[in-house]
Amino acid sequence: MASHRKSRPTGSRVAGIRTPALATAALTSVALLSQSANAAPEAEDKPSLEEVEKKVDDLYRQAGSATEKYNGAKEKTAKQRKRVDTLLDDVAQRTQKLNEAREELGSFAAAQYRTGASAPDTATFLLADTPQDYFDQTQLMDRMTGRQKVAVDDYVTQQSETMEKRQEAAESLETLTESQGDLKTAKATVQRKLADARELLSKLTAEEKARLAAIEKEKQQEAARKAAELARQQAEQQKEREQEQEAAQQQGSGSSSAGSSSSSTAPDSSYATKADKALAFARAQIGKPYVWGATGPGSYDCSGITQAAWKAAGVTLPRTTYDQVNAGTTVPLADAQPGDLVFFYDDVTHVGIYIGNGMMIHAPKPGTYVREESIYYDGESSIHSVVRPA
Repeated sequence: MASHRKSRPTGSRVAGIRTPALATAALTSVALLSQSANAAPEAEDKPSLEEVEKKVDDLYRQAGSATEKYNGAKEKTAKQRKRVDTLLDDVAQRTQKLNEAREELGSFAAAQYRTGASAPDTATFLLADTPQDYFDQTQLMDRMTGRQKVAVDDYVTQQSETMEKRQEAAESLETLTESQGDLKTAKATVQRKLADARELLSKLTAEEKARLAAIEKEKQQEAARKAAELARQQAEQQKEREQEQEAAQQQGSGSSSAGSSSSSTAPDSSYATKADKALAFARAQIGKPYVWGATGPGSYDCSGITQAAWKAAGVTLPRTTYDQVNAGTTVPLADAQPGDLVFFYDDVTHVGIYIGNGMMIHAPKPGTYVREESIYYDGESSIHSVVRPA
């Protein structure tokens, strides 16, 4: 029976060694496999576009949070520096008065030296560790003249008050140093988060940037749809209020309980007047760049423009979102009126000024400008609260 086994090619192996051609092919295959193995983790490590978008948004939010901390630390530092300056001026004035009191006591000592009087030793008093110690040990006050007693009383008072003010100034300087440290830390955090966001965006290809822009456009369209829905709801509520008020007037009651409950959060005419001024100011800032920590007039951050807008209406708001959210009356979103402040995120790190119809004016984030935008720009869940500041 014939064998079906193929014979080996002559010369394919010599003493167990492959021929050069086969060896080269094998080495090439190994190299290709090695390259594929090394390339696979890199492909797997590269984040998806959605992950990049989420990471960038998170970094901007973290930068926003750090910005508000920076704003708070900056405000605190400015107030503390002013307090320190005031205290140091006070200390300087009191030191001058203390020196004058010391000079007056010195004049008594000089007079005693010239006359050789055995009257109270004012020079010894001045050399004592503390005036009170000397009084306790020598009962000097009992032996002093009226003028000397007045001079000593003045000296003791000036010395005591000067020491207290010096201590107060030292403590204020310590607090100022802590505030400056907080300010430096917050500033570094903002810069780091923004740098990380820029680095992520710089790694995107042109195609990925285009896709990212398309995703952002879809979000804006959805936000606009939600704003229009809120506008319809508010218009319906307003119509119901007007109908209730009209029915109440026809009944001669002037107002009904239902009407009063519906309008319990409605602003009065004075608020509307102030809100119009605030909104007029805010609209005039549209197109100016967002700059973290800025309060105008050339650029703003989110809480900077809301503060400046209401200042134009004669209402003083705190500097940070953390404080602005407590500077008024909280109202339901459905009852939001032009001029109200809309706050965002659980940590209350963003704010805009409501202009009606589900829209607001705000300074969004670095790289953008003051603009009108839907309050749903980052999704409905991002809205924290609505506050009426005046």
